[in-house]
Amino acid sequence: MTEQQNIEYKQSWHNDYLKWICGFANAFGGIIYIGKDDNGKVVHLSDYKRLMETIPQKVRNDMGIVCDVNLLDEEGSKCIEIRVNSYSVPVSLRGRYYYRSGSVKTELTGVELNEFLLKKAGKTWDDVVEEGATVDDIDEKSLQAFIDASREKGRMPDTTGLSTYQILDKLRLTEAGKLKRAAIILFGTDPNRFYPNIQVKIGRFGKDSTDLKFQEVIEGNLVQMLDAVQQQLSYKFLTRPVEFTGMQRIEREQYPVAALREMLLNAMVHRTYMGASVQMRVFDNRLSIWNEGMLPIGLSLVDLKVEHNSRPRNPKIADACFLAGYIDTWGRGTLKIINSCKEAGLPEPEIKEMNGGIKVTVFNNLKTEISEKPHLDFGTISDRLERSTEENLEFLRNIYNDFTENINKDFGITSDKLRISFGITSDKKITNPFYAFQLLVLYPDITAEQIGSILGVSSRSAETYIKQSREENLIERIGGKKEGYWKIINPKN
Repeated sequence: MTEQQNIEYKQSWHNDYLKWICGFANAFGGIIYIGKDDNGKVVHLSDYKRLMETIPQKVRNDMGIVCDVNLLDEEGSKCIEIRVNSYSVPVSLRGRYYYRSGSVKTELTGVELNEFLLKKAGKTWDDVVEEGATVDDIDEKSLQAFIDASREKGRMPDTTGLSTYQILDKLRLTEAGKLKRAAIILFGTDPNRFYPNIQVKIGRFGKDSTDLKFQEVIEGNLVQMLDAVQQQLSYKFLTRPVEFTGMQRIEREQYPVAALREMLLNAMVHRTYMGASVQMRVFDNRLSIWNEGMLPIGLSLVDLKVEHNSRPRNPKIADACFLAGYIDTWGRGTLKIINSCKEAGLPEPEIKEMNGGIKVTVFNNLKTEISEKPHLDFGTISDRLERSTEENLEFLRNIYNDFTENINKDFGITSDKLRISFGITSDKKITNPFYAFQLLVLYPDITAEQIGSILGVSSRSAETYIKQSREENLIERIGGKKEGYWKIINPKN
């Protein structure tokens, strides 16, 4: 039998394996075999007598728990079986907490540790009472808007004639006469008075993430922000492509409204509320939204693209959003984003873990052209790069003719010169050094590491390509390594 989620094989004992025991105890329990190889074959344990005494002592003294430690005899060879039960209380190893997820042992720190401890206490962050809050901190207009939105779905219990507190109580957002955190997040007059960063930041960017054109910060409760963010996107941040049918002017949305709404709801329902604010970045041909908070243990990025169970980080907030008809509770949010983009004929959205959170990016079909100075438009095509190496090379190959034409026009560097410098024999046989040169022109402050990532080569190879362009007297470095950039040498000057 090979190793599984709740089975671990070790050929010999090391005190570091106490972390694995702690991880099993905090998760769903498991078994550790001492004296077996990775395939489960006994390799014999010479010091089994000593370990039968020391392992139980270390487990009890260092973690305060008891495990079944059994001596096994398989075909004359000895091994030890450590059976670890799952504990309903948090178990620490000398003040540190570990958790077993899949086949990986993880040390819990920061937000993850806080959420783990709350979970062991039968709570989530949004289910905790906010001692300083009263009904006066609830915005009644937001609560009424929430009730109005719920009527269409018919999920909300009857609230006719009830006071604000009684409505919150029906929503299970109170406890012992006090408001829970979820009530403040959903309907609070000023949630930022209680918690930092209850806001959505929206930025409009140009060529790349360093080129910020303008921004807005939306504050308020969830009900308020849901509408305010969509209004800001519609009226200020997104331009609508225009078509004419006869004399009729038709405006098309860049992105499906359903996808944007689901992205925003996912971010606000699943975010870590004691972390950074939700952040949206709008470019010419893509829009991304990021929220702090990693995926729940046991849920992967791959799972988000197929049918999966709903596991909200903030279940009280999620339940209320379900009653209002904002979301369902079947884990279909990411599928709705993907399918709505597909139905609109847009590329598949990108979902990835980044900077301690989840980033979802949708792309539109706006065509990108190489301008008279190609590098000025790199920000509008950069989303086409840094995906798979094959896609990157295909894109760079496709813009080869326009690129060489503009290079000749702007800098006087002929296609013949480029062919001689980089050994290009045909459009289909373009060398990596030339691809690197393209990137240096399109993105003057690009680094060797970034070039290597885009082309699928090492940074050392990328440095070699840059060196070749310098030796061919095509580029020169202006400024230092961190603040400088690559300048194309114009032989006309």
